[in-house]
Amino acid sequence: MFLPDRFVKGTCPKCKAPDQYGDNCEVCGSTYSPTELINPRSVVSGSTPVMRETEHYFFDLPAFSNMLQEWIRSGALQEQVANKMQEWFDSGLQQWDITRDAPYFGFEIPDAPGKYFYVWLDAPIGYMGSFLNLCEKRGDLSFDEFWNKESKTDLYHFIGKDIVYFHSLFWPAVLEGSEYRKPTNLFVHGYVTVNGAKMSKSRGTFITARAYLDHFDADCLRYYYAAKLSSRIDDIDLNLEDFVQRVNSDIVNKVVNLASRTAGFISKRFDGKLAASLDDAKLYQHFVDMQESIAQCFENREFGKAIREIMALADEANRYIDEKAPWVVAKQEGKEAELQAICTMGINLFRVLMTYLKPILPSLTERSEAFLQTELTWNALSQPLLNHEITKFKALFNRIEMDKANAMVEASKSTIAPVKEITGPLADAPIQETIKFDDFAKIDMRIAEIKQADFVDGSDKLLKLILDLGGETRQVFSGIRSAYPDPKVLEGRLTVMVANLAPRKMRFGISEGMVMAAGPGGEDIFLLSPDSGAKPGHQVK
Repeated sequence: MFLPDRFVKGTCPKCKAPDQYGDNCEVCGSTYSPTELINPRSVVSGSTPVMRETEHYFFDLPAFSNMLQEWIRSGALQEQVANKMQEWFDSGLQQWDITRDAPYFGFEIPDAPGKYFYVWLDAPIGYMGSFLNLCEKRGDLSFDEFWNKESKTDLYHFIGKDIVYFHSLFWPAVLEGSEYRKPTNLFVHGYVTVNGAKMSKSRGTFITARAYLDHFDADCLRYYYAAKLSSRIDDIDLNLEDFVQRVNSDIVNKVVNLASRTAGFISKRFDGKLAASLDDAKLYQHFVDMQESIAQCFENREFGKAIREIMALADEANRYIDEKAPWVVAKQEGKEAELQAICTMGINLFRVLMTYLKPILPSLTERSEAFLQTELTWNALSQPLLNHEITKFKALFNRIEMDKANAMVEASKSTIAPVKEITGPLADAPIQETIKFDDFAKIDMRIAEIKQADFVDGSDKLLKLILDLGGETRQVFSGIRSAYPDPKVLEGRLTVMVANLAPRKMRFGISEGMVMAAGPGGEDIFLLSPDSGAKPGHQVK
């Protein structure tokens, strides 16, 4: 059998990084053929693969060179990515191999038995397919309006740095060749590490999404990642101690605490009603004036910078509360109006902060909107909440503990089953996914006699077989020529065929079924034969 790219590993031929896949290097980003790997080995068996000849189809990538160079310098890519792309142009674009041999997942190529489209040819088309599915479900969206070449809609792709080549060269070329629009921007980010190390099941740095959600609110991780994300291609380290400290310090102590320090006075002293005016309108306007700067950070994918600006405002808000000390004012007679104005100011500053954090903390935002009894929108910030009733304050966000982080790691370990080493034929050809009996029952296998076996002109892989099913004759093209250099030895033999396989038009003729064979391929293909007594037309059950 031919090993797919990801089933072969070795040393990168470009940067010499070890343990890289057969189609691209995760260290330097280069793409190459599996035959270029240094010291290649099978991921399944650990043995050295044997080279075999096979036919491939190629995409003429160099034909799109001028278009691609113009596109990458149009601002569609980060500068780092554009510079990396230029290295590939300087070394010369190569024809892109878009086929893989069976066994392979994905889409089989019409009129090319045993050939499949390379996953990175068809995978990005899934973006279009998903959107088309949405259009059909909703009925109020036009696929063509969004994807035609003249579309002005912003189309953003967010991807990892290990698949830059596929999205910045192959994908735009495919779109151009098929006359669809290209992405407005391609945003590339780095890898995620845990406690400074690559995710590893054995080292306890592999965390499953299920284990995380069983222990923490999703908003915690969203905030932590946002605080570390920039427009550059930098890796993000999930340092669990820093994670716990930052969530508690920023979300709980700086933001939520702002509401908890003031809401109680509003509820107890003023029946939940905010004052008619702010204590410091100038400070409030300063918070609102930060809209443009923070929005620009989000627009430029400078999420970490946005967080820093928002937290700087949170510090100002807490200094205001510390200086005004509403808990002291509350004890002074005749200071009711001042107390209400101070607390109203605190609630409004909390409202501004949560509005800015809404893209990052959707769950906390939802709870905050219920508490404030108003929707948080950027356009509404110009008008503070005055003479407005809020609900009684309840804990909006709880502190997180390191014990839970450790428990999350242990839970992830327990859900990862130990991998058993597989040897023998199963190592080279793993058992496929389980199917239901009803699916298997649809396959109609019959005994057939090979009446005639001939070479196929123009093919070095196929034999043309004329099969007798006991009253019906079928023509089948089978890729077993390498194992039977003299096809005449097959004539008169009984074999097993799939009789209800839809006929397939090939350039050599119509293939009306499939004969069954075993073996790894090449000369080691063995046509199946039934036991004595079986006759043409008998059903295999």
